[in-house]
Amino acid sequence: MSSYISVFNPATEELIGEVPAYDVAEVNAAVERAQGAQRSWAKRPLAERRDALWAIADAVIAHSDELALLESTDVGKPLSAARQEVLGVAECFKYYAGVVDKILGDTIPVDGGISMTFREPMGVVAVISPWNFPLPIASWNIAPALACGNAVIVKPAALTPLSTVRFGQIVKELGVIGDALQVLTGSGARIGNALAEHPGVNKISFTGSTETGRSILHAASKTMKRVTLELGGKSASVVYDDVDLAKCLQAAPLSVFENTGQDCCARSRFLVQRGVFDEFVEGFIESTRALKIGDPLHGSTNLGPLVSAAHRDTVASFLEDGLNVVTAGEAPEGPGFWMAPRIVIAPDPKSRVATDEIFGPIASVIPFDTEEEAIALANDSIYGLSGSIWTQDIGQAMRTARRLESGTLSVNSNSSIRIQTPFGGFKQSGIGRELGQAAVEGYTELKTVFVRTDP
Repeated sequence: MSSYISVFNPATEELIGEVPAYDVAEVNAAVERAQGAQRSWAKRPLAERRDALWAIADAVIAHSDELALLESTDVGKPLSAARQEVLGVAECFKYYAGVVDKILGDTIPVDGGISMTFREPMGVVAVISPWNFPLPIASWNIAPALACGNAVIVKPAALTPLSTVRFGQIVKELGVIGDALQVLTGSGARIGNALAEHPGVNKISFTGSTETGRSILHAASKTMKRVTLELGGKSASVVYDDVDLAKCLQAAPLSVFENTGQDCCARSRFLVQRGVFDEFVEGFIESTRALKIGDPLHGSTNLGPLVSAAHRDTVASFLEDGLNVVTAGEAPEGPGFWMAPRIVIAPDPKSRVATDEIFGPIASVIPFDTEEEAIALANDSIYGLSGSIWTQDIGQAMRTARRLESGTLSVNSNSSIRIQTPFGGFKQSGIGRELGQAAVEGYTELKTVFVRTDP
């Protein structure tokens, strides 16, 4: 290691920290430590592993104010949202503490004996986490991987590493798992690729762009690593004309603009039946303008800045000439990577703004006439991560839900993530599932043992 990565506050553009820019030599050393730690960790009594995860949850709660402040100032998200996310990290570790002694196999009737299945740890797992929800998404992988008896090396995004680095320090200070958890900071191209190619790493979990996910998958294929990829999205909210419009409009702004639109689950396409289209557009603009954009540390703030100047430029590039764009709110002046929400009314469904993942505060509202058309529009995407269906007709809701090509759907709600339920995408939104019991499948190898009982 010979250099450091500077970390800046997106709301002020001020330097707030530096982290080491590790190199391949540190990756090799970390993997060697993890291999030794994993063998010891997997042999620990179940109650000890359970109690260790619970102790991590308690430590997160004890340091929640510190971790939330780091998350807020690093990413630029409202402190109130960061607090809830950090408490969610603690809940994730509690949930998987309860899973430790419930990693079950099956007994299977066969001729001549008994077949049994066991779920065995994979070994060393590398978690490459994103910059938009650094600590929460890391925890969705760290907790189940540890619960299953693996060791974990985490590589946080270079843009927003501070909360994950501090979390790693807190866990190390606890002394409950040793080197079964390590945090390595550095560039994705260098550290991430080295982990994906390393023969001592048995599993890669990556959250980020679909483009980077392809490169991770290619690198991991050299050693046939197990891979979980949670990638991009262009989620649709399908709004039928029998909707409770007041409830829908109350929920609509933050379904796409929360975290300033930097969310793979953001409902950035509103497909609205023509009977309520004009009323929806008017109400959506009004309810979005009610959001407060400003200092993330202020209690009433709803939206902070974008994560960097470069990302703001990328998002702004989607606002091409010829679009019917309404600016719904005012961004602060002065330092910070600010951008007010934009609502694009009735763009061509094939246009870039309607098809590509923007990852910023831009939403499209597109009319449709029939249920068949709504489903076709929603499915006309390379992505299939999340989405919502708004209707008071339960039959229509279920017909639509069964036909939408998406991994996680909500009816009359915009909620995508629950610790207890599987999360992941169809098509180019990823491979595998996180959270719930599905994560146990993703962090274990299935072994079949046959015992002959015939004389």
